[in-house]
Amino acid sequence: MLSLFPSLLTYDQAGPLIIRLALGITLAYFGYEKLIKKGTSSGSNAKSYGAVEIIIAIFLVIGLFTQLAALLNAIILVIKLGFKARDGKLFSDGINYYVLLLAMAIALIFMGPGFFAYDLHV
Repeated sequence: MLSLFPSLLTYDQAGPLIIRLALGITLAYFGYEKLIKKGTSSGSNAKSYGAVEIIIAIFLVIGLFTQLAALLNAIILVIKLGFKARDGKLFSDGINYYVLLLAMAIALIFMGPGFFAYDLHV
């Protein structure tokens, strides 16, 4: 494979690890806002919805059932995008954030968990 830094190809599983941690931490923050702060984001702000987001975030961070957690996260993000579209904010400034998180979730579905994941030991 042609690469500018061929020695870094040894660490090809570091990319999914970084994506998994960033996505998990972000989703945990979304869930925290719904549970504790009663967030004002588009979509459901129910406490049960926040608890589900935190559980999915924990699975992403520790790397357990990573592809399932990423799929559920992608579904949540599509729902959030749907609420943005319903509210007429689909082309607002905040939409690019959800699209980027959705792309990260879809990438994890295809790439797997990466380094330091419980999925690798099961």
